[in-house]
Amino acid sequence: MQNKQSQLYSIIIVFFFWGFIASSNGIFIPFCKSHFLLNQFQSQLIDMTFYGGYFAGSLFLYLYGLISGKDLLNKIGLKKGIVYGLLLSALGALAIIPSVNAGSYPMILSSYFVIALGFSLQQTCAQPFVVALGEAQTGAHRLNLAGGINSLGTTIGPVVVSYFLFGAIDSPASTASISSISGLYTGVAVLFAAMAAYFGLSSLPSLTNDAKMEKGSGALAYPHLVLGMVAIFIYVGVEVSIQSNMGALLALPEFGGLTESGISPFISLYWGSLMIGRWTGSITIFNLSGFKKILAQVIIPLLAFAVVLGANALHGYQVSGMLMYIPAIACLIVINIIWGDNQFKSLTACAVLGIAGMIIGLFSTGTLAMYAFVSGGLACSVLWPCIFSIAIAGLGKYTSQGSAFLIMMIVGGAVIPPIQGLLADMPSVGIHASYWVAVLCFMYLAWYGIKAKQLLDKQGISLDMGSASGH
Repeated sequence: MQNKQSQLYSIIIVFFFWGFIASSNGIFIPFCKSHFLLNQFQSQLIDMTFYGGYFAGSLFLYLYGLISGKDLLNKIGLKKGIVYGLLLSALGALAIIPSVNAGSYPMILSSYFVIALGFSLQQTCAQPFVVALGEAQTGAHRLNLAGGINSLGTTIGPVVVSYFLFGAIDSPASTASISSISGLYTGVAVLFAAMAAYFGLSSLPSLTNDAKMEKGSGALAYPHLVLGMVAIFIYVGVEVSIQSNMGALLALPEFGGLTESGISPFISLYWGSLMIGRWTGSITIFNLSGFKKILAQVIIPLLAFAVVLGANALHGYQVSGMLMYIPAIACLIVINIIWGDNQFKSLTACAVLGIAGMIIGLFSTGTLAMYAFVSGGLACSVLWPCIFSIAIAGLGKYTSQGSAFLIMMIVGGAVIPPIQGLLADMPSVGIHASYWVAVLCFMYLAWYGIKAKQLLDKQGISLDMGSASGH
């Protein structure tokens, strides 16, 4: 029988794949745009489909519980739920191969939808599974570990995918071949299927979720939850939109005129920025104080940055230029030292950091603007745990219902990127100016950190600094 520690290490593997595939969309989108001769809006339909699949999966589970009064996952068990989710994702990955060979963009979108349905089921099962593998008091610690693994996947995903599609960074190939796409997704499907077999045959316990869905919409009576739902929608949307439109931005002459194979270091750095922030935010779980805590708050983000540099260096990219990104990391370090223990202030400060990065990028070009837009990843890094924990505070018996509503709001990743893509296609706006969308998103998130504090104060609810895993 596996001990709980080894069971934990086994289960968090799926967190890696969520990040690996989601961040790799930033590489696959430019391929589809050039291969199928799409405009920017059409290329963003990949994100719309992918995150729409998350919404559809979560909505199905919620409606099933609402109508039947039973928890579907309680019937099949969390372990089987993960297995079924992996098999769904494997099926979707396999379906991409004939879709690309047939030259059918709608078929590719359908395949991505199936992958996301599988991810939705995996995520709904895996997070409570991680919490259940130990004492309840340390559940958040385990979710932080899982979230760190998720961020590792987002960091190396673009690099690995770019290598399979284009070869080395300095490869003369600027466009992926059909055979390389087929090989990549064959490998992904095999990995999903192998993981499903591993979990199905493993001695992991078949845990069940005894939480009952509340009928009706009682959780919606709490304004901080409703505003939090909007915040999750906007957060996921802006996080995805910044990187999904980055390929078109970096293709502009004033931004380096990079080819599809040349953007992966910046996509990797963007998602690596989320890892930097999440590793930094997890320091509080070690109960450090004084000088030791401050030292950790400086060293940990720099170590995470070194991981990002190492991943890109192994791929052949000259990472010395990325060192100019350190001032942006320094801003995050200062925010964490001053406000890291206060969820409301941390949320608002990081959103303001996002606003600053986007405005610098909008009013400049070249290297400075490129890294300014990438710094949006640092701003987004701690927003999910802050928003989620604030939004469900004080919900009591409606906590599970509120959590389901929040998970559904991941659909923001399906809506905001195409909106930015529509603006980018307008001659009067263009891809560069379309990043004003991100400014507006960060403005709302900064406001939510202030407003939610006021709403909870009125209810007499005080929050200690908590944590949660990323989506």
